[in-house]
Amino acid sequence: MKENRGSTLFSLLILIVLAVGVYYIVRTVQDTADKTLSPIQQANSSLQTQVADLLYPTPTIIPDPVTYINQIQALARLETIEYSVQQVVEVDDKQGTFAFLYGTKMLIQVKGKVIAGIDMQKLQPGDMQLQTSVLYVKLPPAEIFITALDESKTQIWNIQNGIFTRPDPNLVIDGLQGAQDKIYQAALEDGILDQAQKNAEAYLTKFFAALGYKNTIFVK
Repeated sequence: MKENRGSTLFSLLILIVLAVGVYYIVRTVQDTADKTLSPIQQANSSLQTQVADLLYPTPTIIPDPVTYINQIQALARLETIEYSVQQVVEVDDKQGTFAFLYGTKMLIQVKGKVIAGIDMQKLQPGDMQLQTSVLYVKLPPAEIFITALDESKTQIWNIQNGIFTRPDPNLVIDGLQGAQDKIYQAALEDGILDQAQKNAEAYLTKFFAALGYKNTIFVK
């Protein structure tokens, strides 16, 4: 009886040892498999993420340009060009036949500047539209902001007074006004407004690009 019990205990002990051995063998195999498969799984996960990014890219959200209208209008008068013009003007008091008695004639040389650009405060929300990532902008027309004479460079030449004439200071004032008008007209004829418009578009293209609008088209 004792021999049977001892045999049974010995058999049970062997089974326990075998079970423990099998358990550790299985765990070792699983750990080895996990370590082997982990880099592959990570690579697959990374590849899936890259494929998803290609198939379903995260859209770049560009705000409606109208949200920037106040910032754009804050540019106010966008001066984009300055002309320096010199003119010589002949002035007389139009005495006609009696000019040698009562008339006055003079030549005035003046130098001045003409500044032109775009009044951005005239830009309305409807003048900016975003269509398929392209920003369409209708700018206000270019205009002349300033026409000014440089008094320090004004010269009066060849004053001719009639026999009975006293110098008339108002004639000089009229002459300067006429010279300013000629400078204004000379700048217009030289295409200052067209150049002001082109310069404004070049500047605003960079301005809008900084806000996220990479493609800007200016329309009339």
